[in-house]
Amino acid sequence: MHRIESIGGIMSVSSTELRNVAIVGHNGTGKTSLLEQILFYSGVISRAESIESGKTTSDYTEEEIARKISIHSSLASFTWEDKTFTMIDTPGTADFIGEVILAFRSCESAIVTVDARDGAQIETIKLWRRLNERNKPRAIFINKMDRERADFEKAFNHIKEQFHVTLVPVTIPMGTGDQFKGVINLIEKKAYVINSSGKETVTDIPAEYDDMVEEYVIQLIEAAAEGADDLMEKYFDEGTLEIDDIRRGLREGLKDNRIVPVFSGSSLKGSGIISVLNFIKNNFPSPVGAKDFITKENVEDTLEITEEGPAAGYVFKTTIDQYSGKLCFFKVVQGTISGDTDLYNPEIGKKERFGKLYRVVGKKLIDTDSLGAGDIGVVAKSNIASTNASLLNAADAGFVFAPLKFPDPTYSLAISAGDKKSEDKMNEALHRITEEDLTFHLNFDEETKELVASGMGERHINMILEKVMEKQKISIQTKLPRVAYRETITKKSGLVEYAHKKQSGGHGQYGKVVIEIEPIERGQFYSFTNAIKGGSVSKGYMPGIEKGLQDAMGEGFLAYYPIVDVGITIVDGKEHPVDSSEMAFRLAAKGAMKSALEKAGPVLLEPIMKLNVYVEDQYLGDILSDLSGKRGRVLGQEDFGGGIQMVKAEVPQAEMLNYAIDLKSMTSGTGSFELEFDHYESISGRISDEVIKAAKAAREE
Repeated sequence: MHRIESIGGIMSVSSTELRNVAIVGHNGTGKTSLLEQILFYSGVISRAESIESGKTTSDYTEEEIARKISIHSSLASFTWEDKTFTMIDTPGTADFIGEVILAFRSCESAIVTVDARDGAQIETIKLWRRLNERNKPRAIFINKMDRERADFEKAFNHIKEQFHVTLVPVTIPMGTGDQFKGVINLIEKKAYVINSSGKETVTDIPAEYDDMVEEYVIQLIEAAAEGADDLMEKYFDEGTLEIDDIRRGLREGLKDNRIVPVFSGSSLKGSGIISVLNFIKNNFPSPVGAKDFITKENVEDTLEITEEGPAAGYVFKTTIDQYSGKLCFFKVVQGTISGDTDLYNPEIGKKERFGKLYRVVGKKLIDTDSLGAGDIGVVAKSNIASTNASLLNAADAGFVFAPLKFPDPTYSLAISAGDKKSEDKMNEALHRITEEDLTFHLNFDEETKELVASGMGERHINMILEKVMEKQKISIQTKLPRVAYRETITKKSGLVEYAHKKQSGGHGQYGKVVIEIEPIERGQFYSFTNAIKGGSVSKGYMPGIEKGLQDAMGEGFLAYYPIVDVGITIVDGKEHPVDSSEMAFRLAAKGAMKSALEKAGPVLLEPIMKLNVYVEDQYLGDILSDLSGKRGRVLGQEDFGGGIQMVKAEVPQAEMLNYAIDLKSMTSGTGSFELEFDHYESISGRISDEVIKAAKAAREE
């Protein structure tokens, strides 16, 4: 759906004039509306559209328009006075966290939107932690001041309590709800009200707000004074700071991530926008000097963003567009990239000249002559660019950019096409999506013989499948995937003897082995020891014996699941001068192993997952009770403040297959979770019997 515009392009600009900002926050806090107003004020669009209209610049895909939520990250490049901005509007639900991660990687700073009625919500807290991990400077926009129950001071204090940070009020609201009139800029000491044309107008501060302004200005000056030692001394000596001092202090404090500026307003009404834009222009960091992650000689390292040196960058996002084909979004880290720059992809060993480069405004692609260090752009129909690809001007650069790191999937479904004719169309469409969305995984499980689609939640997977079914005009059947159990042993088998012999005319087949098996440490998988003395079996037959043992481990004694964590010792054997062969000993070893397993106390192992659940206090009891019923072990809980708890637990994978749905039901859709494999544990009794019964039934189908 992207359209190329060959006129009105943004020319290459100095790296110091760039501002790359991710707009993040809990779902429904007004991220898309904020960007829409920013584009309106900057002259990119003639009017700010509402989410309900389905015409916003950043939510332009069919599924976003239909569902009225952000699903994909969307870029918008524009100029504000003398600076070039690239802002990325991101989704606000855990299902689409991959789109947020790529925005955090490519932007040097962020604006966190917060609903003035609710303060910091669950996804806000999780996103804040991710920003902390990357040490990204950020500001807060307390939005929806025009709504009933909006409370700036309450939201401000809630955020302060939640994150334990130094908050700096930059704009404060004049009124709330129906009485909301605009915002007061504490640095400028001016009021911004909405005029009849729907834009902000600067006026003097109404006298009724003098006391409130004075109170917040003190907080502002104290925070600015902490930005530099000389400013702190001046503040102690004079009791105040000049406006230039305040700006410098805020700039320095923001750069080091020691302070968090706070703005207020209403993205629906277009209030508070100018102050945000001016603050970003004057105080947010440029990309210059920021560090990106590389791998150099197999060691993790960093590379500073600089205009010097040969061109280098990486691709952080790929989309397949029905009009423009494959679009690759990339970040320039070093040097300058133009259409005639030779770029080399070291992973595939190929180079290419892009010819055309573009900036992006929603679904519009705008010509640009070049992109300098820190800049973000798009290339169409490249043969060497794909997500996580390094693009280097020097083939011998000696490094590659580190790939984006995404969390493990939390929800999986086994899928199949409604009929054989549709399988190719389904597989092709889904594999194409895996190129665009690296949080969506497609894997054929050789063990269970199932094609498994995995992603970040029920909504994530279902939306992808629905899209494929609609576009390809096919049906897709789904079911919960089978759990990948394992089998192991609990004791020594004692000596087990097995001979393979066959006579069918001419040379026969003969091989005899004596083995003993025993449990080894969980996670070691397999060990083999040759303890034969006297040369009763030639060393040349040992590879065949090992292969036979491993063949037997591929299918267990109890329920046909692979065998793990077994130590095997061959202690004796016998060969025939004519009839022995590697294959004969391979079959003998396989038979001996199967007999030994039966005598060694075989048990089932089930995968145990590490679970982090984020819930409001009111749901904590239900969550703990549910985990107990799912055979979970609660390892602890952490109070996030602001009425949010994180529960840490270990739970069998078999109990987690529907957890995305269960948690949504228990928390009215507010809870979220993270899940990853941890280890295997043995099971017995009724649960083991049920797994064995199900495995045997599946084998008979």
